[in-house]
Amino acid sequence: MSFFQHPLAVVESTSIGDRTRIWAFAHILPGARIGSGCNICDHTFIENDVVVGDRVTVKCGVQLWDGIDVEDDVFIGPNATFTNDAFPRSGQHRDKHPRTRVRKGASIGANATILPGLTIGERSMVGAGSVVTRDVPPDAIVAGNPARISGYVGLTEQRMQPSGTPPAETGSADTQVKGVTIHRLPRVDDLRGSLSFGEAQRHVPFEVKRYFLVYGVTSQQIRGEHAHRTLHQFLICVHGSCHVVADDGSTRQEFVLDHPFLGLHLPPMTWGVQYKYSQDAVLLVLASDSYSAADYIRDYDEYLALRKSNA
Repeated sequence: MSFFQHPLAVVESTSIGDRTRIWAFAHILPGARIGSGCNICDHTFIENDVVVGDRVTVKCGVQLWDGIDVEDDVFIGPNATFTNDAFPRSGQHRDKHPRTRVRKGASIGANATILPGLTIGERSMVGAGSVVTRDVPPDAIVAGNPARISGYVGLTEQRMQPSGTPPAETGSADTQVKGVTIHRLPRVDDLRGSLSFGEAQRHVPFEVKRYFLVYGVTSQQIRGEHAHRTLHQFLICVHGSCHVVADDGSTRQEFVLDHPFLGLHLPPMTWGVQYKYSQDAVLLVLASDSYSAADYIRDYDEYLALRKSNA
């Protein structure tokens, strides 16, 4: 193996990949495993039970403690802090630490704090100074204390604008996401107020067997984060507004539901997330079947594998 070690670095591990650069005052313990093409900057510390993948950047002032796995192409910003014990006591040491996993392509901003046992999803971005207290989904952008999802990588809001949306009259339009359609429901306005309605299998493209309402959600909370194997859903924000992310495994698009005459159809095998609820939001969801826990797919990697196998 051929790697660069600064004369002032302490490298006790023999498992260092080719083309990795380890700079001054870094200290790597014997059990650590470091991949190829990494950049381990000044004043870093990597403990024994740590695995670092290929092409990882660890900026100055970062400590990677026992129980941390960092996958390929991850960026860890200056002074980002990882923890591996939720209830530390002086002089007491765990025999085993919860695994913290930073998945491929994720970026962690400067001075962020990551609590133990969490997964930072693929290609996600953690904002500088954030305190991460729960798993971060793939491609999510999180920020704050505690960190909340503020967006998704590469997405912009899709409102009822000319491109890819139905005309002003009642109708529907395809979206960039396979099988997902956005609908403008009938609307009647007069001096007494406004009325909007829909009929199953006409305006709503399936027979409705169940409905549920989501309300009282603070704007920081995330709903959904799952797919259904066979269930169709039709979403209408009957009051206030919320954002919906639909994902078919290869294409992802974000929609803003901010009128009670707008509906979004999510067919089976569509990964859906709802977030950015206004404080007064009431989301009505029409479903094609009764509730079944077995119909849910809650793990995104499992969802992608099923999508691939069914392609």
